[in-house]
This record gives sequence, structure tokens and C-alpha cells, in this order.
Amino acid sequence: MNIITNVTELRRILAPVRQRERIAFVPTMGCLHEGHLSLIRKAKRLADIVVLSIYVNPMQFGPNEDFNAYPRTFDQDRELCEKEGVDIIFHPQDLYPADGMKVSLQVDELDNCLCGAARPGHFDGVVTIVNMLFNIVQPDIAIFGEKDYQQLAIINRMVNDLQMNIEIVAAETVREADGLAMSSRNRYLSQKNRKNAAFLQESLKKVAKSTGNNEKTFKNLLTDEKKWLKSKNIEVEYLEIRDATSLTLIDELNHTPARLFIAAKIGKTRLIDNIALEHATIDMSDSATETFV
Repeated sequence: MNIITNVTELRRILAPVRQRERIAFVPTMGCLHEGHLSLIRKAKRLADIVVLSIYVNPMQFGPNEDFNAYPRTFDQDRELCEKEGVDIIFHPQDLYPADGMKVSLQVDELDNCLCGAARPGHFDGVVTIVNMLFNIVQPDIAIFGEKDYQQLAIINRMVNDLQMNIEIVAAETVREADGLAMSSRNRYLSQKNRKNAAFLQESLKKVAKSTGNNEKTFKNLLTDEKKWLKSKNIEVEYLEIRDATSLTLIDELNHTPARLFIAAKIGKTRLIDNIALEHATIDMSDSATETFV
């Protein structure tokens, strides 16, 4: 396994490989867990060479978010990558010009809901760095997890809008035994809060079942579920049903794939999750009103 910190060196190594082998790319900010490892395994099944990047991107941190506090566990990450058979770790120190970025990408509409509503500019930072990494690595495919589904939807749209010759592959969310989505943030949960965190997945399953049976209107269904979560000492930031591609808010059932999204604080830890609604689909007519929460 090669560990490369220099853009020129990475391009030099990948140039001859690209002519004869398929390259898969897994972009990360490090602090790897089983969810990341599942992305690596999927990449190995789909390609000959796996490149994983570890780069904590300052551009996607807001003014009230502590970039310096983000966990950096490179030695542990390196060991995990070696065990999983990663071919190259790309670990640059800084990818931005010394005088700052003068040209960057901007997301429209897809970032003014869900996590983007509370983190203005966050997804601009995401697409800018992912575009930069795509230009450096030039992979055939790139693997992204469905846990950060808004990010996945935005990256898919970026690739389509900018005519990038890269296949984006989605990987299912990896969960703990009790259903909690794996996340580097789970380490911050106290023992009591860790137990309560399992209610997030339980809640998503209950709502999904109810939408499939069409037992209540979406509004009443979600309101009742928020009250139930509050009784479990969970502060819900959003609990919404949205179109799986456009991320527009849903209030009717029809024939378009939908997903159920949640973000909540348990203690001081903010967690996100989402699931597909296999039987829930939406009315995309002009009569459907969109409200961003």
C-alpha cells in the first residue's frame, strides 16, 4: 500500500495504471469505521485499484464548527486500509492555494433543506473539494455511502450537470446491532444516550410502515413521531419525507421513489439517518407545496 501526500506524485503513479486498470475512489475525512470499510470492500469488488483519500476539508466547516476539533486518527486509519487491501491512501496536507480559493463550485436548491438548511455553504465546500479530488484521481467510479444521502444526491447531480465521466456508486448504510447508523460521532454518546440513539432507527421503521399502509397524513404522522422521540429525550431537528432525487418535500403518495430523513440531537451529539420508502411515492404536480424546514 502506498501513502501519497503530493498531487504530482499521485498523478505520476496513476497515469500508467489508468490505461489498463479500473480505478475506484473512496473520498473520506478519516476517522474510519466499519461504514467506511464497507465502501472499500465495494470498491474492491468493482475495480482493480482502490484509492482512498483522507483529507479534513476546511471549506465545509462553518464559522461555528470547530475544524481543529475534528478527530484525526491517521495511524489507525492506515492500519485499517492496509488490512482491507487499499492500494493507495492519498493524504495531502492542504489542497487549497496559499492565498485562498478564487474559483469554487456552488450548489443551488439541493442544499437549502435537510442538513444544508442549518449549514449554509457546507455543500459548496463539499462539491468544491470532491470536484478537486475527482480531477486529481480521475477515477472510473467513486463510492459514497447512503447515510449522508443529501451529499450523495448533490454529488450525483454535480457529476451529471458538469458532464463528468465518473460513475457514482451508492453503498447502503452500515448499522450497529441495534440499528444505529455507524458514524464517527457515535463515540461522543454517553452510555445512556447511546441506548436512546437506537430509537432513531426504530422511529424511521415505524414511519415507513405507516406510510406504506397510508394510515395517516404525512403531517400528522411526522408530528406524532416527533412527540414520541421527544419523550425519549431526543431533540428532533427535522423528520421529513422527500423525493429521493430532487430532495423536494413530499405530501402526497404517487409513483416517485422517496426517502425518510431525520436529524436529531441526543445530548450534545447530532446524528443523521435516512431510509428508502419502498412503497411511498410522491405527487410532483404543481399542486404539491414545498416547505423547507
